[in-house]
Amino acid sequence: MPAHQNRQELIAAVGNATQAYQRATDGFDDAVGQQLGLNPTDLRCLDWLTDGPMSAGELARATGLSSAATTTLLDRLENREFVQRQRDPNDRRRVVVKLTDSARNQLDAFYGPLVREGGPLLDRFDDDDLRLLHDFLVEARRVVEERESRIRSQ
Repeated sequence: MPAHQNRQELIAAVGNATQAYQRATDGFDDAVGQQLGLNPTDLRCLDWLTDGPMSAGELARATGLSSAATTTLLDRLENREFVQRQRDPNDRRRVVVKLTDSARNQLDAFYGPLVREGGPLLDRFDDDDLRLLHDFLVEARRVVEERESRIRSQ
């Protein structure tokens, strides 16, 4: 970014870079989905499960799907051996969904290199820069999620 830009130009440049990054990420996810034979909702569900097992209700809220659509989604992913349902070890009345080892390996084959290649990009930033980046991303996510919630409630 040229040093002579004024504040409005810098803000616009950050916005444009963010939008371009989002498009690139969406394109990458689309390519991964095509390779794995998954639609964007399937892939988003698997992404949520990379953080650990979730109940079907938690997945429905996370993905914005109805209960019936979530059940259909999970049936499809379970039939393809991407997920498995199991009793929650802490509450036997509850069923949780988790990634299979095969799914985790398939996802890592695509996303692992991206993480490994992207990680060194952060090496040039000092701790204060990283805190700033982190804070921006957390706040930007909050704004987007609040707007999503308003749209869904209409």
